[in-house]
Amino acid sequence: MTETTPATASTGMPPVETTINPNVTAFFDEATNTISYVVQDPGSRACAIVDSVMDIDYAAGRITSSSADEIIAHVLEKNLKLEWLIETHIHADHLSAAPYIQQKLGGKLMIGSQITTVQNVFGKVFNEGTQFQRDGSQFDRLLDEGDTYRIGTMPAFVMHTPGHTPACMTHVIGDAAFVGDTLFMPDGGTARADFPGGDARQLYRSIRRVLALPRAMRLFMCHDYGPGGREIRWQTTVGEERDNNIHVRNGIDEEAFVRMRTERDATLALPRLIIPSIQVNMRGGRLPEPDADGQHFLKVPVNVL
Repeated sequence: MTETTPATASTGMPPVETTINPNVTAFFDEATNTISYVVQDPGSRACAIVDSVMDIDYAAGRITSSSADEIIAHVLEKNLKLEWLIETHIHADHLSAAPYIQQKLGGKLMIGSQITTVQNVFGKVFNEGTQFQRDGSQFDRLLDEGDTYRIGTMPAFVMHTPGHTPACMTHVIGDAAFVGDTLFMPDGGTARADFPGGDARQLYRSIRRVLALPRAMRLFMCHDYGPGGREIRWQTTVGEERDNNIHVRNGIDEEAFVRMRTERDATLALPRLIIPSIQVNMRGGRLPEPDADGQHFLKVPVNVL
């Protein structure tokens, strides 16, 4: 049977199809602590790829594709058909491999419609000028709250979950939800909210909506840092987060969360790859246009971030 949660009933979103269990294969990128996923419809060969990674040696200015090639090899080995490349948000800690994978396997690239807000903010930070389009046209589909799509026969819908960034979306696919950076594993807490466009109060409210999903709903993280030296993990449940998340478990109210998040964020350094990542990812994973000699360059804004 289909379980309709208070969250879906109150927002008019589609019901959660808890009887559908997508096959989820995770790929951990040690250099950025990012987890990418291949999500397969159990009733067909159709799949989606969530939050892929392109490798970069920032000091050398060299971009390579070994992480993406591992995912591509898996899709080909399993004889899957790629339908969607999903970005849960604009990442500040790794480069997206979506265009590279799309060139090899096809599929359409999607992200939340508030990508335009992110493009406007960072278009100014990087002094991109009028040639940089700030309308989300670098992506094949822009998603709004409650939008639906299908992976083969499998229905999916999105929840707009801003706070970490304005464009963050949680993708609910059967009994699995892909939360991006909104949540970490229970012992890891929650995402920072101090990037331009971030908001700790929005983040708390977004997380409470995610935690209103069915208790047994599988949650898949975009990052894990192995707190306390434990082994890397990326899958939990709504129930485990409600009971045990160190930042936002049941009983922690909005004011306490905002105070904690604001104080904690003030101590955090910027991600090591924020400058190349945002420049590339706000373009849908593509490098800035080359110069007359065909050479690509990334900018480093001084005393801005």
